Amino acid sequence: MTRILFYLEEYSHDIWRDAFHAIDPTIDFRSYPDWGDPENTTEDTYSLVWQPKPGLLKEYSGSKVTFSIGAGIDHIMRDPNLPDHIPIVRMADDGLKEGMAEFVVMSVLMLHRGMVDLIDAQSRKHWARIFAPAASSINVGIMGYGALGQKCAAALKPLGYKINSWSTSPKAAEDGVTHYQGMAGLEDFLANTNILVGILPNTQETTGLLNMETLQNLPKRASIINAGRGNLIVIDDLIKQLDLKHLSGAILDVFEEEPVDKAHPLWEHPKILITPHIAAVTRPKTAAEYVLRNIENYKNGRPLENVLDLKRGY
Repeated sequence: MTRILFYLEEYSHDIWRDAFHAIDPTIDFRSYPDWGDPENTTEDTYSLVWQPKPGLLKEYSGSKVTFSIGAGIDHIMRDPNLPDHIPIVRMADDGLKEGMAEFVVMSVLMLHRGMVDLIDAQSRKHWARIFAPAASSINVGIMGYGALGQKCAAALKPLGYKINSWSTSPKAAEDGVTHYQGMAGLEDFLANTNILVGILPNTQETTGLLNMETLQNLPKRASIINAGRGNLIVIDDLIKQLDLKHLSGAILDVFEEEPVDKAHPLWEHPKILITPHIAAVTRPKTAAEYVLRNIENYKNGRPLENVLDLKRGY
């Protein structure tokens, strides 16, 4: 019998249990803290977690695979006692990708149509008429072109936007997308981007990648969306570029410290909209399908999908 050890604080576990049982009623779904005796872990046990307590995964080291409930794995990797023999799989189910694409399309349209300025104008009771250019004249640059970035590009193409991508590894040629690679291609990528979308993972290379110097490479009046990881942008530098009117607006969903401190200037800046890390919320139904598909891959000796590469950090 397949056993799922589930850890997720502050949310109902019933919807997750129901999602797994809808696919396989025999699943032994264990919500923390009712995981049972670590010594009695079966040969068919798997962990599905978000921000697990440090040391917990080592205690239950009989688990065969650790699944992250979200696309990120920072919350797992922070554990200094993490067992190194258990593969870690990042969530990349269809629901997660669809959610990210929905958020990015919404945000691109809002920035394109001047909604940041219109919301500010409404707060001041100012009748501001803003005339936006055609989508075909706007370059949307996606930083991070894995499964999530590709889904976003596919959703944006029918609206007429020109799509650029930037990533650390080469990408296959693709109709309607201009690819840029590595630090050598970053300046050209930024120079040809009007609306930048950040969906990069948290690595040493991405930390502070968008700073005073690199933000200056964006065209005047460019705007930014960050839905990947909060470490990508030096927030103070972003605010300076907005105040200097080099950049026109930003929609931010992720931050280095969450929730954002109530005293932080992000809350009241007229050119910034913030959302509470909800761009791509994992959906139990598609997540259960994804986890059980990967469990079958593991049992049958097939490769796991989106397994963490420790050398690359994602």
